[in-house]
Formats: sequence, structure tokens, C-alpha cells
Amino acid sequence: MSKNDEFYTVRGYQLLNQEHKLLTSGMEDYLEMIYRNMETEGYMRINILSKLLNVKPASATKMVQKLAVLGLVDYHKYGIIFLTEKGKKYGKFLLERHKVIEKFLSNIGITENLLSETELIEHSISNNTMVNIDLLNKFFEKHPNILEEYRKFKELSERGSIEAGINCD
Repeated sequence: MSKNDEFYTVRGYQLLNQEHKLLTSGMEDYLEMIYRNMETEGYMRINILSKLLNVKPASATKMVQKLAVLGLVDYHKYGIIFLTEKGKKYGKFLLERHKVIEKFLSNIGITENLLSETELIEHSISNNTMVNIDLLNKFFEKHPNILEEYRKFKELSERGSIEAGINCD
């Protein structure tokens, strides 16, 4: 196998990754939002879910029905959506993954489009990479001086004192 045989398009990597995933990215978004809302409000309804995700109620209903078939939610037409134990476990994982990535991006100084950047990354990151990012976040918490040194270094780079090595302008 040559080195070039190891490369794929982004879609190719997504397809390879999908073989090991239970849920699609869309399903993950719905399950994470259901979990988030259940933590704060204690329940979820289709109309609330559709508003939170900026989708039509019919789309939310279809996705919740798919999650029900997978045993992640308990839902009856026009009723409250409940997470099963499996759904709670998976939802908690999805929310934690989101928080880890968001914290990392914040640590490295991403402020513009933080939510969309987090959303784009969280669906394609491997568990191994996420675990290591979480470890790095914890390292920065334990050693805030190192994070501060990075931020100073970044500031110098933004002022042009240090060349970043990649420039998309």
C-alpha cells in the first residue's frame, strides 16, 4: 500500500467513520439538544425541539421517530419526549464532547463563530482525539501559565511579529 492510498476526501473519511457510529450527525444534534433541554427543563416536546434546532416540527417528528426506533427516546404522538437510559447515556456523552471541543477552541482563542466551529468539529472527531483534547484542556487548567504563554505567542503572531506558517488571506 502506497502513502497515497491512505488519503480520502472529507466525505470518504466521513463514510469510513460512519461504519463505527450508531447515529448520523443530525441524529446526534437532536439527541444532544433533547438531553440539554431535559437537564434544564426536565422535559421536551416536538415544538420546543424544532424551535431550539431551527427546523420544522415535521422534521423534528421524523428524527425523533428514528431515535425511538433505535431505543434512545420514548415518544408518542403529541406527547412528551423522554430519553431512555441508553438515550441519557449517549446524550450525556454528546454534550460532554461538545463542551470539550468548545473549551479547547476557546482556549486557543476562537471567539468568532465558536458555536458553528464546535458543531462542525464535534461530528467528525474520533474518540481518541477527543480524549486527548480533553486531557490538554485539563493540562491548561492545571498550568494556566502555559496557556497564558500561548495566548501571548498568538497575540505576537496576530501582530505580525511571528509568522504562523499558514495564511489563507
